[in-house]
Amino acid sequence: MKIALDAMGGDAAPETAIAGAIRAARELPIEVVLVGPQQAINEQLTRYRHRPANLSIVHASEVIEMDESPVASVRKKRDSSINVGVTLLRDGKVHAFVSAGNTGAVVSAGTLLLGLLPGAERPGIAIVLPGIQGETLLIDVGANIAPKPNHLLQYAVMGEAYMRHVMGKPKPKVALLNVGEEETKGTDFIRETYGLLEASGANFIGNAEGRDLFAGTIDVIVCDGFVGNVALKTAESLAKAISQVLKRSLAMSPITRLGAWLSQSAFKALRQEVDYAEYGGAPLLGVNGVCIIAHGASTAKAIKNAIRVGYESARHDVNRHLTDALQRHTQPVRA
Repeated sequence: MKIALDAMGGDAAPETAIAGAIRAARELPIEVVLVGPQQAINEQLTRYRHRPANLSIVHASEVIEMDESPVASVRKKRDSSINVGVTLLRDGKVHAFVSAGNTGAVVSAGTLLLGLLPGAERPGIAIVLPGIQGETLLIDVGANIAPKPNHLLQYAVMGEAYMRHVMGKPKPKVALLNVGEEETKGTDFIRETYGLLEASGANFIGNAEGRDLFAGTIDVIVCDGFVGNVALKTAESLAKAISQVLKRSLAMSPITRLGAWLSQSAFKALRQEVDYAEYGGAPLLGVNGVCIIAHGASTAKAIKNAIRVGYESARHDVNRHLTDALQRHTQPVRA
């Protein structure tokens, strides 16, 4: 199985991307295809004494920067690492594509070059959140900030199928993110979405609130991309703030420093459980190919795990399951 990686994607590319690719090539039964300027990639690879044999390069002469307009850059920079990687996926030369680059550009390239799955009208970015009692898939976290109720229904159906067939949840519970648990809460948009979900045949259990995001009691939580992105960025900011406050508090006195030293193993386990690097990347559900979007600040470990997510999604033939689920549970909107 071949997984293409955007070698130029991420805040510290290509160094971090290539380091993650080498880890993945050593640990997973795959070939990692590095996509980007061949000379720049080879310069990084010379730093490694033992280059894995299951690592190859496909040249791409251009790079889409983080601050560029997604749609315009995808159309203008035809030979960018994102375009070339997605084209490899479209043409069946790789089984998945992974990028920590411009998220909007990956969404645009995936939509324009791959097309959408039958029954999907908009793609959605799904991210796995760690929880107290288990993991929760939140969809959408930024691909579609102005969706229709039917789009959220499709996200619910795809999220449920993803959790079942990739994450191994036998009967995922699905909820709609709202400002209260009652069916009558929320805007007209939310109430209409609630009705569609209730009638869809999915395992819909009603509304979820913000406090449910990390409880781990709901398998799939659905929202529009604007709300999902704000929730995700807020959670990232809060995690950093808690970490800084905790470090400052534990350094206040010899007693607290001793307590911190004695609790090192517990802190290490906590960091591992909530570290986004453990989860790697977010699948772009709805496009006709396996696209994984990694965080721009991804470490080598996060890149490796994003490649692993791509491998697992392709290995489980996730898009076939998504298509089957969409055809069972959703109907196209009539004009």
